[in-house]
Amino acid sequence: MPHFKAVLFDLDGTLLDTAPDFITALNIQLKMHGRAPLTNSEVRTSVTNGSAGLILAGFGMTYEHPEFNAVKEQYLDLYFKHLADKTHLFKGLNQVLETCLEKQIPWGIVTNKPWKYTIAVLERLSLMTNCATVICPDHVVHPKPHPEAMFLAADKLALAPEDCIYIGDHRRDIDAGRAAGMATVAAGWGYIPSSEDISSWNASFVVHKSDQLYQLLFKQ
Repeated sequence: MPHFKAVLFDLDGTLLDTAPDFITALNIQLKMHGRAPLTNSEVRTSVTNGSAGLILAGFGMTYEHPEFNAVKEQYLDLYFKHLADKTHLFKGLNQVLETCLEKQIPWGIVTNKPWKYTIAVLERLSLMTNCATVICPDHVVHPKPHPEAMFLAADKLALAPEDCIYIGDHRRDIDAGRAAGMATVAAGWGYIPSSEDISSWNASFVVHKSDQLYQLLFKQ
């Protein structure tokens, strides 16, 4: 059984399946620009790379493109309007959160998603009531994979970093958690390209399905 006094999650692709609303916003924008919509599978693995990854998937633009910033801002406005239409907890994670509450184990979020969007979606899904801490890139100088956000989360919980376990679906999540001295879980259910070998991330644990996380944390 992993040692922990608090559970920390990455947000997109780990705690929440936010991809459906990212896809909705992108396809609305593509239609506005006379472009064909993308399939779910074409978009899901781009979500982990934020708006830049989605603009690349939809428009083939990188940040060097002269229209990139305008397209990005338009996309973010559309996403904000739809950010909790279909977003939901991954299967089995409500049980994890409820068990944390029952056992008085604080849980929180450390994400590279900006505060504006993070707080909006958490409030829309009524998750802020029991969430002990939320750390976004707005709160640190160096976002993940730097461990600064991890140290800040532990400090907010009045715990040592080694008393926290961090769960994420990207190598940067595991790198940040490990650098802070936390136990880590690679979330194999997240927005991970099929070519990615998550065992190479050197996480403390690998869990392939979200409804298996409860077993790891509470039933061994």
